[in-house]
Amino acid sequence: MHLDLNLLTALDALLEENSVAGAAERLNLSAPALSRTLGRIRRITGDQILVRTGRTMVPTPHALAIRGEVHDLVQRAREVLEPERGLDLATLNRVFSIRGHDAVTTAIGPSLLAAVREQAPGVSIRLLAEASSDTNELRHGRVDLEIGSTEPDLPEISHATIGHDRLVAALRPDHPCADGDLTAERFAQADHIIVSRRGRLKDPIDETLQGLRLRRRVVASAPTSTAALYLAAESGLVVAVPEHVCEPTLRVLGLRTRPLPFDLPPVPLVLAWHQRYDNDKAHAWLRGRIRDALAFYEQVTA
Repeated sequence: MHLDLNLLTALDALLEENSVAGAAERLNLSAPALSRTLGRIRRITGDQILVRTGRTMVPTPHALAIRGEVHDLVQRAREVLEPERGLDLATLNRVFSIRGHDAVTTAIGPSLLAAVREQAPGVSIRLLAEASSDTNELRHGRVDLEIGSTEPDLPEISHATIGHDRLVAALRPDHPCADGDLTAERFAQADHIIVSRRGRLKDPIDETLQGLRLRRRVVASAPTSTAALYLAAESGLVVAVPEHVCEPTLRVLGLRTRPLPFDLPPVPLVLAWHQRYDNDKAHAWLRGRIRDALAFYEQVTA
């Protein structure tokens, strides 16, 4: 069988975009031309690859099974066939997808986007919300970089720990706990909101309080730190958040922070990416700009 690498490239784009029109735009092709290519792919694979559900298209089980492998094959082919050359940011045309906690997005966003606009006008950034459950999107090539607090388990995922933050209690300046000695008893007597992407109403702080024979009232959980901090500002609740990465939001909302009255492990900040990008110059540039955006973090946690 004659192997056409263009079909693999088209298949990769189709499985990334889940849309003929989106993949065509990405490949600078017309939608009818890519639709014909999809027809060829279907005949060769014996699978529909993408099927229409209402107004959207969804991948078939076979397409989901091969998506990561197809992406890897296309990347390896490009590495083999493209000549070795330096990175030209002025002509770089690429979309990077970055997934992370909302506080991280807020912290890195201004600096990162300023660098992109100034240095790489052909680059676009997708800032994606933290997933509600663990995913393999780095492995499958749907996300270029994840920023979180845990080191990856998969051996093919590279990572770098930027630094460590500490949890603090955030509260309004007029809150009763804003002044005086914040003891564990006073902390536990306050009403709290916690950050949980899964909607949990307990976290490690409750275990620590239990060890001190204390119990707090958690009024609510919020899926993001931004939402929790806003509700703390509006409702007079207390919320524990990483101090430095949440600093921009804390400043805008006018919230005060207090050290927690008990010891908790520091919160790491970890960059993770698939090892296929270890030597990718454009990806290395992106990682560098994110490190620049988090330079304050390295300083305060050194």
